Amino acid sequence: MPLSSHKFPHIEHKVDFCVVGGGMAGLVASIAAARHGTKVLLMHDRPVLGGNASSECRIHICGADRHNRIPNMRETGILEEIRLENLHCNPNRNYSVWDMVLYDLAERTSNLTVLLNCSCMDATLDDNYIKSISGWQTTSQTRHTVWAQIFADCSGDSVLAPLTGAEYRMGREGRDETGETIAPEKADAGTMGMTCLFQARDFGTPQTFKSPKWANIYTRDEDLPYGTRGHNHGEWWGLGYWWVELGGVCHSIHDTERMRRDLLKIALGVWDHIKNQGDHGAENWGLEWLQFLPGKRESRRYIGDYVLTQQDIEEGGKFDDIVAYGGWSMDDHHPAGFEAVRFGSPPTIYHPAPSPYGIPYRSLYSRNVGNLMFAGRNVSVTHAALSSTRVMGTCISMGQAMGTAVAMAVRHSLTPREVSERVNELQQLLLLDDCYLPWIPQKFSSLTINARLKASNGVDPEPVRDGWNRQIGDDPHAWTARSGDSITYLFETPSHVSEVKLLLDTAMDRDLALSLHYRDHGMTHIPEETPRRFRIDVMKDGEWHKFRVVEGNYQRQVCVGIGEVVEGVRYTLTETHGAETSRVYGFYVR
Repeated sequence: MPLSSHKFPHIEHKVDFCVVGGGMAGLVASIAAARHGTKVLLMHDRPVLGGNASSECRIHICGADRHNRIPNMRETGILEEIRLENLHCNPNRNYSVWDMVLYDLAERTSNLTVLLNCSCMDATLDDNYIKSISGWQTTSQTRHTVWAQIFADCSGDSVLAPLTGAEYRMGREGRDETGETIAPEKADAGTMGMTCLFQARDFGTPQTFKSPKWANIYTRDEDLPYGTRGHNHGEWWGLGYWWVELGGVCHSIHDTERMRRDLLKIALGVWDHIKNQGDHGAENWGLEWLQFLPGKRESRRYIGDYVLTQQDIEEGGKFDDIVAYGGWSMDDHHPAGFEAVRFGSPPTIYHPAPSPYGIPYRSLYSRNVGNLMFAGRNVSVTHAALSSTRVMGTCISMGQAMGTAVAMAVRHSLTPREVSERVNELQQLLLLDDCYLPWIPQKFSSLTINARLKASNGVDPEPVRDGWNRQIGDDPHAWTARSGDSITYLFETPSHVSEVKLLLDTAMDRDLALSLHYRDHGMTHIPEETPRRFRIDVMKDGEWHKFRVVEGNYQRQVCVGIGEVVEGVRYTLTETHGAETSRVYGFYVR
């Protein structure tokens, strides 16, 4: 039989939920849904997870805390868990180890199947509902077809939009249409561009650099967008410059390969400038890595039941259906990017935005395709609003909300739109999983509310069940302990306790982000305040019994299964990672 007659393998998958795109939003959405019992398949077209945050792009995860310029505002939930796992496993801040941390999390998640190196190519629909999608896995030369109840597009470029007919938009809305003051007067096709970074380090001995003949040449500091401002020479050599940006004045999807070539010419030209065009103090610095997959900011944006606007952000986004939050400034990059100086404009303008502001659930599902959801930079927002919501911390917040909503939809046989009718339930599920929702307190079981609560050290313990699981303003909303201190619930009658949940101190007033943008930026160890060792005791027949000793802890959210009828439960701190005191933000029983 001739080889040409052999067909490529074709594998079919049947799941509850299919996610296209394994960037940070898609990965977290998949994990959130799977942890709530949903059978999930994640299809991703790259060899590593994380998207712009992966070793292929190495962009740090920004969010509402703005690199801790607004302490206690960083995103918790699954993102906090990932960051702490990275601190534990990756003290040297190596991006390949970071890839492993993300991959390991996916591998350890029950109910989750991951297809790497698999590009979504086709979709089938019936009456405006997606029935299946198909992808081509390049490494195995295998076609995969996935049948699911609900689909999510977290691909960034919204690959399912042209395949399904889902409504979307590209470019900038006009001021005459939206009333947004930072929008252009009339709508246009301009988008924020994409960037290629480079990584350099100090080798301790002189290093030479010979630029390729095809790279650009910049002989003067003034040839660069920010001229001779100090942060361009030295502070950012660890991971290049965000303003090496192009792609907003052409098609930010179809012209990506051409933009990549041009971006590499600029990035290498900038490094040549630093090394060879004047004395910048870079004699011992050498190029260590180049980004060949551009980090993209904007392309297609889906249209949902609600389109978030500049005005919504400025007013704080106080929606009834808040399920996520942002807080980055409206960081609106000029479509010309690196060439913006030719138009007399800076590469970006940081328009003010509050932190936090709420994001509504109605911006996370399609207006016209009944079982399509999305999270990340392709959600239902205007261009102006996207300039804030696009940062990865905010995208992850939306991803966990969307994945949790899907789990509800699957459990109750609902469409994504029908989940809106039960948004209060969704909000409480997110709070239970240690997400933060501005202005929405967590509600507790009657067992927690009615129990008598006391602390051994005389410090008021009530904040651990006040519904606010982080410091807000000057109020810590926490109980503070030293080694040996304990906090106790005593029940009115013997009661069945399924689990104890703790929200512990992980230095919410410090920056845990993995970042190489600054030479000395970012933590390399678990915060000293975090409990390393603690004990959970239970009361039976009027006496305390040691139930579990937790050793080597480094996480904020800790659940301890009990599964017994008891008269009380007690938490005792025995050791931190080095600090004298440690806070407890949440302590409750179910």
